[in-house]
Amino acid sequence: MSALSCERLRVSLGGTPVLNDVSLALQPGWTVIVGPNGVGKSTLLRVLAGLLQPAAGSVTLQGRALADWPARERAQRLAWLAQQGEARGELTVRDVVHLGRLPHLGLFTPPGPDDEAIVDAAMAATECGAWQHRSLHGLSGGERQRALIARALAVQAAVLLLDEPTTHLDPPHQVALVRLFQRLARTQTVVSVLHDLSLALQADRLVVMKLGRIEAEGAHDDPHVHAALESVFDHAVRVQRVGTRFLTIPNLD
Repeated sequence: MSALSCERLRVSLGGTPVLNDVSLALQPGWTVIVGPNGVGKSTLLRVLAGLLQPAAGSVTLQGRALADWPARERAQRLAWLAQQGEARGELTVRDVVHLGRLPHLGLFTPPGPDDEAIVDAAMAATECGAWQHRSLHGLSGGERQRALIARALAVQAAVLLLDEPTTHLDPPHQVALVRLFQRLARTQTVVSVLHDLSLALQADRLVVMKLGRIEAEGAHDDPHVHAALESVFDHAVRVQRVGTRFLTIPNLD
């Protein structure tokens, strides 16, 4: 049984087809969705999160139709980070990370020691604990992004859906996030959209999209996936092995 799957999804936005007959089965591990701008990557993630209803097709979470899950139970099992994460008001970083515990506590139950420990661990994982009492709106873009990722981690969901989680992060924190996802992927299903292809190639699996369809999917070291990756970007990049890892380099030939 897949942790999260979809079958024959079709989505149109403003009358324009965005997803066409997309089927995908996601297992524990880290999967990255890649492709050029406008091919439906973020739309697919939003449908998988239950935030956008497809015109046709279905989404299943842990063997049960996503629409059949009560909202609170679904929120306990599936955590979401939008491409432009938001948190309103003058909340502190710690307040924002505490929002990740709402699916478990509800609105009126105060957090207990276990919840506080989970919040501390989430902030430690994204290195934002040092400024936990600062207002989110007073942070840099990268600091804010780390706090919002910590909020998603605090849910302790079996499935994490993250749209462009490396946005605003400097290279050291991008690398730290890759390592974090690799650790989480040992027990959780982590699905992210990334534009940085070299970072994407550090995931367990890649889903390569083109024109609203899945062009290829497979392990990060699969030559067929590499060929599809180069093709959908019109061979402007080339996948190259460096030691034990794969990276993309500009194809200037």
